Amino acid sequence: MRITDAVEASFAFQGRLAPDSFCDFVRRRAARLSLDLEERSSSPQSFACRVSGPLALVDAFEIACRLGPLDCLVMDVQRVDRILERTHHV
Repeated sequence: MRITDAVEASFAFQGRLAPDSFCDFVRRRAARLSLDLEERSSSPQSFACRVSGPLALVDAFEIACRLGPLDCLVMDVQRVDRILERTHHV
């Protein structure tokens, strides 16, 4: 994959999460990075979502969410990528 490829990534964050705080944090990070976001589920132990956009920005989203808001502790992240569009360079 190239960093300019468009991807759709499914994430499952596990840990000690304050659901309202973590959801708000995820929404703001996705918006700041201009990523499409679909929230799947949320609980005090897990949060699942799907984002799509350029690979480099999806990577940045993951890093930001791993750090999370101050009142949450992300202990594990599972990620599954699907390439939506490949960029070809000549």
